[in-house]
Amino acid sequence: MTTRALDGLGTADALVRLSHLVQHVFADVSREHGLTPQQLQLVCMLISGPLGMTELSRLMHLERSSMTGLVDRVEKRRLIERVADPEDRRACRVALTDEGGQAATRAHDDVVARLDAMTGRLERDAREGLTSAAAQLLVAQGFSVPARQE
Repeated sequence: MTTRALDGLGTADALVRLSHLVQHVFADVSREHGLTPQQLQLVCMLISGPLGMTELSRLMHLERSSMTGLVDRVEKRRLIERVADPEDRRACRVALTDEGGQAATRAHDDVVARLDAMTGRLERDAREGLTSAAAQLLVAQGFSVPARQE
């Protein structure tokens, strides 16, 4: 599809199509690493540190029972483990194991490399605009965004 063919594309439709593209990249990478897309999403979310089940459920848009099942399956593969929550001894947090951290980093790096290759075809101003707009949308929806690296 040429840029001219996309002239009538609205913002929402463009985001939906972009989401599908990112999901395809995620699915391809997850398959290559022997994970489901949800398992890959889970381990990637834990790269920056352990999270509680409630926070994971919110971030992944899963009901608590579905989140528990997902965590159980990934824990059986020894990629994650449940650890005590230092702030609430009744709760647990989910953390990457050493093996899980290595697997998550490799898979995440593969996703990033593929998306960088795609966006690398854009002009610099377009890439920077896309990055800025995406960061603003994420922050507005309550997601944390790391400080930009120069």
